[in-house]
Amino acid sequence: MITKAPRGTKDWFGKEVEQRTYLEGIFRELCASCNIHEIITPVFEHTELFQRGVGETTDVVQKEMYTFLDKGNRSISLKPEGTAGAIRAYLEHGMQNDPQPVKLFYVTPAFRYEKPQSGRLRQHHQFGIEFVGAESPLAEVELITLVSSFIKKIGLKDVKLHINSIGCENCRKDYNEALLSYLRKHEEQLCPTCRERMQKNPLRVIDCKVPECKEIVKDAPRTIDYLDDDCREHFETLKGLLEALEIPYEVDTEIVRGLDYYTKTVFEFVDKDGFTLCGGGRYDNLVHEIDGKVSMPSVGFGMGIERILYFLEEEGIDLPCGRDIDLYVGILGKEARSKAYKIVTNLRAEGFVVETDYLGRSVKAQMKYANKIHAKNTIIIGDNELAENKGRLKNMETGEEINVSLDAVKDYL
Repeated sequence: MITKAPRGTKDWFGKEVEQRTYLEGIFRELCASCNIHEIITPVFEHTELFQRGVGETTDVVQKEMYTFLDKGNRSISLKPEGTAGAIRAYLEHGMQNDPQPVKLFYVTPAFRYEKPQSGRLRQHHQFGIEFVGAESPLAEVELITLVSSFIKKIGLKDVKLHINSIGCENCRKDYNEALLSYLRKHEEQLCPTCRERMQKNPLRVIDCKVPECKEIVKDAPRTIDYLDDDCREHFETLKGLLEALEIPYEVDTEIVRGLDYYTKTVFEFVDKDGFTLCGGGRYDNLVHEIDGKVSMPSVGFGMGIERILYFLEEEGIDLPCGRDIDLYVGILGKEARSKAYKIVTNLRAEGFVVETDYLGRSVKAQMKYANKIHAKNTIIIGDNELAENKGRLKNMETGEEINVSLDAVKDYL
């Protein structure tokens, strides 16, 4: 018998799924206020999409993707993140011909084969936004503002915005040469993966989590010192906009993000221990990388839902989720069943949360059950109540009881 979910996955139920639904509601409201529209893409894509988009030198593609051959001998991968699929859909459906910018959001599962840990699972879930078709740093500011509003609405306090610029292809060339020169002096002390990375994409070494490598790159050249005029102006404008909006930030030159498609701005929202709640940035070359023809400046972010819940738990924050049960309708005898259930369905149609008995329990057992499920009010309907078309409505918190017409129960709720 298989009675356990695969390692690194989880079932959502009870309070957790109510919290998740509550968070999703806030995220959707914020997206609606910014005229950002939902997109739903497949759970799996052609592997080449992630190799081209995410980058062959990244840990995601090299180590963490769930990749398999389908029955047509095609290489298919479960999506490790949401951006590549959203941009593929943008191109496939001709959104580049729509009025720009195109602003898309998604709520999606993502899959990565890595060691399960707090707030990170092999199947996890993300909120994400892709803002395609705008060069202005206002695009980054809109997304940062939205995330800041989200964090404020859910009550998190210990989360700070960190920003950096990793430049573009023009300035990255000089930076890569300087970084490679530095890394060669320490090549023997680098992990095997970083020794390979430094030849293909030196910037990836900055993102290594191996302690020895982190110590080495602590004194490595920083992208921010090699920005060309355009990238420097973009970054300074971004900082000025954030200051004007009174959004506090810290320039963190260690942020490079773990995916190859980023250019210019990268940002993260992190806690005091360095755990990342949300990460994103600008990726002006990704549309062209996937399509080979069209170029569209773009910016986006991903925010892990499991990681949000982990942060909330760490800060001891309870979300106001789930609805109270307005009324428990007890049933006494078979004759009362149809009338009682008609009252239940009518009240539910009016928007009340109503529960009733399905097990034929005694009145005493039904009252115990109503108490366990925290029903705010109860009413018992039996032969006498049917004959008089009245029942006693009880407030479970105060114990107060009143006689009410069975046709007018809603007026007392």
